[in-house]
Amino acid sequence: MSETSLSRKQTLFYLAFLILMWGINWPLSKYALEFTPPLLFAGLRTLIGGVLLIIIALPRWKQLRFRETWLYYVLSAFLSIVFYYGFQTVGLQYMPAGLFSAIVFLQPVLLGLFAWMWLGERMYARKMVGLLLGFGGVAAMSIGGLEGGISIIGILLALGSALSWALGTVYIKRQAAKVDSLWMTAMQIVIGGIVMTAYGSTVESWSEVRWTAAFLYDTLFISVFVIALGWLVYFKLIGSGEASKVASYTFLIPVVSIICSILFLNEHLTMNLIVGMVLIVASILLVNIRPRQV
Repeated sequence: MSETSLSRKQTLFYLAFLILMWGINWPLSKYALEFTPPLLFAGLRTLIGGVLLIIIALPRWKQLRFRETWLYYVLSAFLSIVFYYGFQTVGLQYMPAGLFSAIVFLQPVLLGLFAWMWLGERMYARKMVGLLLGFGGVAAMSIGGLEGGISIIGILLALGSALSWALGTVYIKRQAAKVDSLWMTAMQIVIGGIVMTAYGSTVESWSEVRWTAAFLYDTLFISVFVIALGWLVYFKLIGSGEASKVASYTFLIPVVSIICSILFLNEHLTMNLIVGMVLIVASILLVNIRPRQV
């Protein structure tokens, strides 16, 4: 996955698309769970998105080199797709979509730490303070969630989702020169979709899925724009610059998610959530934005 430079205008366009699509993903996914068991939904939407990317990648089939690169695809599939979406989809049953997404988006803080450890990106005092603020933000939101009767399982699943996403991003960045970017994105998504669909089929029942028009439109939108195009854009951005710098902008995603959840799912904005969000946003800024050179 060779790194390519993007113009400032391209970068801003891709970031705006990613923030909007991944922001509305949370309330859309929460809504879909009214019609389907979580693991089957996680597998179905991911498998559809992966198949679409496979079709797009077919003209470049010679660059797949599956015998040489299959292990990269499988490992990235489990980190970025299976664990990330599996924890996320199950966890959304335990807490509001806005709160859950806010905890998952501790990911840029974790990515800042992992990028320093394994990618050689800079670490300085401002980043260390930011990490402490980030965990303080998670604690503030978790206390509010627990007071509202939300299970600790939901919080742990959200943290697991953030951790797997951060590790997956670092792993893909490290293997960038060994695989084709489009095939890496397509294969990890389709492998992840197959694994989650197969596992979901063993522990959940397809007869519980209500194939309404609303569910089908919701699932197709997520599959095309959130899964297929969203991950393609994300890895294009990651490939064009520092992982932690790209991740610094994703703090806007839970903001979009929370606004959509309040507007369309009648979720409530609590003081704990406000305090936690402020701390996490401050954390991500401190961790990822470098001080100006005088």
